[in-house]
Amino acid sequence: MVATPNRHHADLGVALLEAGVHVLVEKPIAATVADAQRMIDAAKANDRVLMVGQVERFNPAVEAVKRAIDGEDVISIQITRVGPFPPRMGEVGVVIDLAVHDIDIIRHLTESEIVEVQPQLARTKADREDTALLQFRLANGTIAHITTNWVTPYKVRTLQVATANKFVVADLMTRQVTEYFGQQPDGSYSTRGVMSWPAEPLKKELEAFAHAIRTGEPPAVTGEDGLRNLEVALRCLGEG
Repeated sequence: MVATPNRHHADLGVALLEAGVHVLVEKPIAATVADAQRMIDAAKANDRVLMVGQVERFNPAVEAVKRAIDGEDVISIQITRVGPFPPRMGEVGVVIDLAVHDIDIIRHLTESEIVEVQPQLARTKADREDTALLQFRLANGTIAHITTNWVTPYKVRTLQVATANKFVVADLMTRQVTEYFGQQPDGSYSTRGVMSWPAEPLKKELEAFAHAIRTGEPPAVTGEDGLRNLEVALRCLGEG
């Protein structure tokens, strides 16, 4: 597992892959697209597993939302990921540290790629952007919005998905998921809770990594997934 500052991911990852070691690298996959591609190429050349640690993929609430919208026409996705400034941060802003999680969730839920990016960034208390409002359009027509910052005094992690037939709301911290459906002429809805089975996302992520190694199947989050997520994040920063 490579869990160093982003700028070291590629050199360490490539060295490990070339030494015949399977690699699970924390998100984002690397600091640059070129570095990400180097890691992907090294994994292929050495027939090793390269998996990216997008841990929210394994959050039971995200999995429950994915099940709830299966077969539905997704209209829009709204994600809020805010909280206080983390003292450990120094090299990156909220887009790389936080929004990369949500870029991956959006791609995962829609199984489509982000084709349009409209970012609004602000720097208030940090050297890098600490507030971001990010709007996206996906190839399948879905629109998405991410609100993320380090200026809210308490943590919020919410996911809302609107489809043609239902509206699904998830709290990614409490893992409570609610589905609204069956709108009536008077505007009322029916509601039901969606089962979110207890699980530790990091453990599930590690199990998925081990499964890919044992079976030779593609990992749950591929190097290419990591590359796509990084590309979108860099476009939001005007660096793509």
